[in-house]
Amino acid sequence: MATTLTTVLRCALGVALLCASAAMAGTEVNTANEAELDSIRGLGPDSTARILKAREGGPFKDWADLMARVKGIKPATAARLSAGGLTVQGQPFSQGGAAAKSRSPSPSP
Repeated sequence: MATTLTTVLRCALGVALLCASAAMAGTEVNTANEAELDSIRGLGPDSTARILKAREGGPFKDWADLMARVKGIKPATAARLSAGGLTVQGQPFSQGGAAAKSRSPSPSP
């Protein structure tokens, strides 16, 4: 009985570790299918469809590109989606990085 319980606990621990590592890996917006995108908290059928449609024009370069091409995804939404595991080019959302990339350079005096 003790060995059976030990085996069950080891299996449960293994499954928990596997799930944790998968969650830490994130869901890449450029390769995720519809079901994977729908599994991200904050993405529903409409936003998933907009992402997939925009992705037909090529992969997203970064979060700024995703926000520019997909209606309804602004910095606050991007931060929530990133916290839910969504990545762009393997990167989580960074407020500073996205803002800096979305601004055009200032003209020289």
